[in-house]
Amino acid sequence: MTGYFCLIRPANIVTSIADILAGIAISGFFMGAVYPDNYLSVIFLCLSTVGLYGGGVAFNDIFDSKLDLVERPERPIPSGVVSLKQATILATLFLLFGISSAFFINIISGLLAISISVTALFYNKWGKHYQFFGPINMGLCRGLNLLLGISIIPVSIFNFWFIALIPIVYISSVTMISRGEVHGSKRNPLYFAAFLYITVIAVILYFAWIKETVLPAAVFLAAFSWMIFKPLIKAIKEPIGANIGKAVKAGVISLIIMDASWAAAAGELQIALIIIILLPLSLWLSRLFAVT
Repeated sequence: MTGYFCLIRPANIVTSIADILAGIAISGFFMGAVYPDNYLSVIFLCLSTVGLYGGGVAFNDIFDSKLDLVERPERPIPSGVVSLKQATILATLFLLFGISSAFFINIISGLLAISISVTALFYNKWGKHYQFFGPINMGLCRGLNLLLGISIIPVSIFNFWFIALIPIVYISSVTMISRGEVHGSKRNPLYFAAFLYITVIAVILYFAWIKETVLPAAVFLAAFSWMIFKPLIKAIKEPIGANIGKAVKAGVISLIIMDASWAAAAGELQIALIIIILLPLSLWLSRLFAVT
């Protein structure tokens, strides 16, 4: 069971749930008349992202099993804790569960779930091997996941589709610097990542300014900035694998604070607080299971 949990990255899955809650907040779902039965839609979207993310990262280890024999022999598949067949069955079931849970909401949610699955599989098999396209491919998975949350009100997709560009930019930068967490990196990619981080923060602040929610959003963005820049600055000073790995881990976990910032910027402070509660859970899980 420990091997299975390592494959699906529990700490990361918590961040994907935060994406969904942020998307739902942006859609305006909670501003309307929400009845107890409607909360089933929230639950099924959260279950959907658990399946999609868990299956996606498990397939990542499946496709990397030969490489991990050399670079990460402690991972479940190369270490023999989980066989390749067992991992494939687990990953397939998770993806199917994620897709079927999304179709329970509406057709658009289901189609987005299929898109996330295809995009994740493409990244795992081919996308990651491309210097430029790989990080964008990975970011696209997160952008679609945010849209999956927004799709709880299908028409909201047409109003807020552009917001998905922000997690694409952010995760692209995290993925870009993650390539140095084994053998180290040059400083230029780290400087570029810092620039993209600043861009993301500026866009969320602009969204909050339009919604007249700058103050609450700024509080969460301050915490977000501290969490991502502290390890990144250390990695810039000494770009060795260990420091870069910590910067990548912080970048992934900090998605929860970024999602809370989106919810606060959308005027949903209560949802922002619910999202931020997920942070200690993700941090605790990250101590038990690998994030990258």
